[in-house]
Amino acid sequence: MGLIILGNNLDVLRRLPDGFARLIYIDPPFNTGKVQSRTQIKTVQDDIGGDRIGFAGRSYRTEKLGTSAYSDTFDDFIGFLRPRIEEAYRVLAPTGSFFFHIDYREVHYCKVMLDEIFGRNCFQNEIIWAYDYGARTKKRWPAKHDNILWYSKDPERYTFNLDECDRIAYMAPGLVGPEKAARGKTPTDVWWHTIVPTNGKERTGYATQKPLGILERIVKVHSNPGEVVLDFFAGSGTTGEAAARHGRDYLLVDSNPQAVELMRKRLSLPEVRDAKDEIDSEIAVDRQARLF
Repeated sequence: MGLIILGNNLDVLRRLPDGFARLIYIDPPFNTGKVQSRTQIKTVQDDIGGDRIGFAGRSYRTEKLGTSAYSDTFDDFIGFLRPRIEEAYRVLAPTGSFFFHIDYREVHYCKVMLDEIFGRNCFQNEIIWAYDYGARTKKRWPAKHDNILWYSKDPERYTFNLDECDRIAYMAPGLVGPEKAARGKTPTDVWWHTIVPTNGKERTGYATQKPLGILERIVKVHSNPGEVVLDFFAGSGTTGEAAARHGRDYLLVDSNPQAVELMRKRLSLPEVRDAKDEIDSEIAVDRQARLF
């Protein structure tokens, strides 16, 4: 059903067969120039030594569970990405789709690179994931969106199961009538979706975790049950969970041992493969590019 590999994603990609994955989603580092970190905590009621006040005025003590972090700085970001995207193009199935998640700082440079690799005619959409959460600068318009670029390997042949997509509410339901308003509508290329709530059950503590709802939408619409979904910047493993929930096979790759251990627990997998092992003999691929 799924496989997690700890190691350099470029090394892993080079050892995968052509046309291996029907859907590839990646959320690479955004080259923010910062160290991305997230500290996971829990609170315990403590009427004597508590450091915060909660419901009904009760006192709670904060306990630190751990911190995950990585450096998000690259001198040549496009130079880092290009060989990985070239390999991704090779391992993508002939009718497959590639989703590239980035933000406003690098999206323009990345799109030029992707146009060169996939061809401009294979660019299908720029999806704007919009959210309204977190700090708000008063020096410019606050940046509250990410960019997701969708490319298909073939400009005309690709999976797009719109009927499988979740439906959303109309912004002006009074203009469409009660029946339509009750059914909702399919999304456009602007996706309003909250970030992972700080204290929500979905939160894993990983610094750049993306919402499961975003990945489920991509997986359901752009792949079919039994097909392979690949994420080689897998982070917290959200792509794997979305794939598993909807009957897809998945291959997740990350070089961060903390991330890989988090994924292993999240997806209840007993073991993780090391990229130093020979993985070619461990992956069987049939004509539908399925992982067994």
